[in-house]
Amino acid sequence: MTVATATRPLDLLADFPAIPPGWAYLDTAATSQKPRPVLDAIARGYGETYATVHRGVYQRSADMTLAFEAARERVAAFIGGKPGETIFVRGATEGINLVATCWAGTQLEAGDRILLSTLEHHSNIVPWQMVAGKVGAEIDVIPLTPDHRIDLDAMAAMITPAHKLVALAHVSNVLGAVLDAKRACQIAHSVGARILLDGCQAVPRLPVDVAEIGCDFYVFSGHKLYGPTGIGVLWGRSELLEAMPPYQGGGSMIDRVTFARTTYAPPPGRFEAGTPHIVGVVGLHAAIDYVDGIGLARIHAHETALVTQARDALSQINSVRLFGPDDSAGIVSFAVGGVHPHDVATILDEGNVAIRAGHHCAQPLMDALGVPATARASFGVYNHAGDIAALVKGIERVTRIFG
Repeated sequence: MTVATATRPLDLLADFPAIPPGWAYLDTAATSQKPRPVLDAIARGYGETYATVHRGVYQRSADMTLAFEAARERVAAFIGGKPGETIFVRGATEGINLVATCWAGTQLEAGDRILLSTLEHHSNIVPWQMVAGKVGAEIDVIPLTPDHRIDLDAMAAMITPAHKLVALAHVSNVLGAVLDAKRACQIAHSVGARILLDGCQAVPRLPVDVAEIGCDFYVFSGHKLYGPTGIGVLWGRSELLEAMPPYQGGGSMIDRVTFARTTYAPPPGRFEAGTPHIVGVVGLHAAIDYVDGIGLARIHAHETALVTQARDALSQINSVRLFGPDDSAGIVSFAVGGVHPHDVATILDEGNVAIRAGHHCAQPLMDALGVPATARASFGVYNHAGDIAALVKGIERVTRIFG
């Protein structure tokens, strides 16, 4: 693995066998490609060391259990939490749904309010709508600033003691806008509200310390962090997790079962019913080691430079409209006048440039922006200046084709 120096950009493309020469993969916000150390860890997990965890008394099972719990400790340290507060889930979506069901569903009452923002992913909207409908709570929405950030001044003005929960994206999956998470938590706590942060786009790009931020729940998905699909993390304050009922019933989450009564294991086991995604957890551990080996500060600097280069180049094309702040984290959304983003993406694909086009699971944000969809280029550690050149060349071809 090659890493960057203070003056030299990252040069890691060789670590990613799924990116062939000449292919500009600019869809990391949807899912990241996987480096060889992660692929090797997954192969070993299935091919050499595989066994169940938390059940077997034979040595292989004991060894895999140790590896599984070592991964939990690694994940917890990576985000500034504790192992007992760190729950493995299928992804951020499941983590949010778990909190919506097991915390909000048991704590909120009719007349309580939930506070979201305009730029949230559907996964951070729909679960709260579902629980609000069940308990009779109401949802309020924080607007955006002119440069497309969550307006924390507006949040401070509109929050009331009736707001029991705030749920916000740490980094927008469409705009790359970075939330001042610590201030958001202070505002939420000023009225006694709990706050959940969606860290899917933040954890791969920025150092995250949940203790320093001061949030109550934090979620992220492994596949956006150069790890496997099907594995994610919910971190929660221990006192909140201990008071929450289980999300699902089954093996592993129990203390004692009789037909008369069942008692449950303490967190995190209480929320991990059934056989877990064992090798996914091992792969996530490898992904965190890989990212830490590069350094999140270095990754952020690399992606910031790419964002600046891309925005500067695209702004020179008259028909291109850019969305989001200039200092967005690893993501550039744009539209080409008179051309549907799906057509933009199709033409770019003909030139071996892969981007995302659509509403990005953020339809309320599209409504606020006044567009049906956007094109989105998002960067990772494997991207380089040549990818930006290919993107710009493709957009110039789009403008020629559509006049």
